[in-house]
Amino acid sequence: MRFPEGFTWGTATAAFQIEGAVGEDGRGPSIWDVFTHEPGRIVDGTTADVACDHYHRVPEDVGLLADLRAQSYRFSVAWPRIVPTGSGATNPAGVAFYDRLVDALLERGIAPLVTLYHWDLPQPLQAAGGWTNRDTASHFAEYATIVGAALGDRVRTFSTFNEPWCAAYLGYSAGVHAPGITGNAAALRAVHHLNLAHGLGATALRSALPPSGQVSITLNLAHVVPDTESPEDVRAARHVDDLSNRIFLDPILRGEYPQELLDDLRHITDWSFVDDGDLATIHQPLDVLGVNYYTPTRIAAATPERLAAISRRWTNDPSSTVGPSAYPGTDLALAMPQDGPYTAMGWRIEPATLTELLVRVHRDHPGVPLMITENGAAFADEVSPDGVVHDADRIAYLHGHIGAVHAAIEQGVDVRGYFAWSLMDNFEWAWGLSRRFGLVHVDYDTLVRTPKDSYGWYRGVIADNGLA
Repeated sequence: MRFPEGFTWGTATAAFQIEGAVGEDGRGPSIWDVFTHEPGRIVDGTTADVACDHYHRVPEDVGLLADLRAQSYRFSVAWPRIVPTGSGATNPAGVAFYDRLVDALLERGIAPLVTLYHWDLPQPLQAAGGWTNRDTASHFAEYATIVGAALGDRVRTFSTFNEPWCAAYLGYSAGVHAPGITGNAAALRAVHHLNLAHGLGATALRSALPPSGQVSITLNLAHVVPDTESPEDVRAARHVDDLSNRIFLDPILRGEYPQELLDDLRHITDWSFVDDGDLATIHQPLDVLGVNYYTPTRIAAATPERLAAISRRWTNDPSSTVGPSAYPGTDLALAMPQDGPYTAMGWRIEPATLTELLVRVHRDHPGVPLMITENGAAFADEVSPDGVVHDADRIAYLHGHIGAVHAAIEQGVDVRGYFAWSLMDNFEWAWGLSRRFGLVHVDYDTLVRTPKDSYGWYRGVIADNGLA
């Protein structure tokens, strides 16, 4: 099962999840620094103050990438390292850190792919309203200009955002991610300002980058199916597809919001935060669309009977699979439990749904190249007495989903690359250090890195440009 010549194989991380050094070299506080220090916010009570200590271990971690034979490395830049207060003065030490990282990658023949925003908003901007404040989008464009000018001579591809769905809905509706706000109206306002920031940031990058520079965005697109074939559940699934996928895809790639979504949610918001000209600003050309994918979504209508059975709202706890939970961003739909097999996150494993999603995106938006920018699984990894992590379940997950990407390519979908999540175990947001996604095991007491069996297996996939 060979992939096309030139297909890119890589792996990915995010700044807040691995860097640590949160108070060093002029870095300012982010919303996640504040959130993780609030009691009860993080499942295991940990913080990312140290995380994987990547900030002090760049040579070692780049060495792991080189030994993996990774062709590209997707990482994020921490906004509060570059502009500690979110706007205003640039922090030279922050720019210097990413200069060193990019140079270290290039010295080993690894192409950097830079994400500008992976959720670590500078706290001073949150104090002014965060993503509910329109000004945050303009500040993001200023930050994009700084990073593009600093790194654009060596980095070919920049992604404006990682998973704005999570930033908006988990941060401003469900409240399980930073900044921990609950309110669907706030989440929808945040969605629009994130979209606007993408458009402004893409324009800023085009001005700062050489002609060969590429601009992207990464979306965690959902494969949504109705719980039953009843008209109510089918409509609810369509609504959640609009809320998860089209609320980002349509303005970015078509310059419009889905009219049915605007109408469905007028009891929550009047959309007055959408100004004239915003959609034209958002609708900027993309060189590639990043797709993150882990699990399918099953949706039911929020009928009175089902609502009466709900024992908890949306939560990151996989025990929520025992009953339906409200879907973040709306009161019209429920996310329903699904049969296993599951990952340690409680997420159903169903690789074929990735093929279906990619074919759908290709059909709806022909001519837009795609890149799988995240795909992976958390399992209860342990170092065996022989000193090795034998993670056959992760290998099976990756094998199935890489095969699903190949199946999409065979159906004509233009997929340019695949990035496994993640290079190493890391701080998994509201889960803290309790969930492990890495190809490399990290001992959080000693910070010793130990490549897992999946690391060696994935190295073989890269070497063969496909699956045996």
